[in-house]
Amino acid sequence: MLAETICSAVSVAGLGIAAVTAYRKRFLAATRIAAYALVPVALVMTGFVEWVSGMVFDPTVWAGFGLLGLSWLLFMTTRAVERRGLAASGEPRKPAKKVKGSPAAGAVAPAASAPSLGTARSGSQTQPAAPAEDFSDIEAILKKHGI
Repeated sequence: MLAETICSAVSVAGLGIAAVTAYRKRFLAATRIAAYALVPVALVMTGFVEWVSGMVFDPTVWAGFGLLGLSWLLFMTTRAVERRGLAASGEPRKPAKKVKGSPAAGAVAPAASAPSLGTARSGSQTQPAAPAEDFSDIEAILKKHGI
């Protein structure tokens, strides 16, 4: 009963503000304020306010929310322990199975494991690769378009 009275008072106050706004020739804003002001009365008339107030003041509902929170906490704790591995017991983590054809199996480039020998510098400078060969296709396209 108290919630319905409060919602009605809020709606009346909102409609009053909408009337003052309309008096100041701001009709679009007044219409928007009136729309917001009618929402609490509509919620009371549909029974939503009674349903919410019955749910909020029921201790069984709060116990249910507490159990939901406890189950979420237990779930997250087990996931965190699982991710870290069982370090306390000393057992190593089991590696994930690799499927033959999966991206993880061939993730390393073939030349990545080869040692890099480099070129021996005996005082002479090596010539860099000619970048003109790499850009010949691009130059042809630019010439075609007159750039």
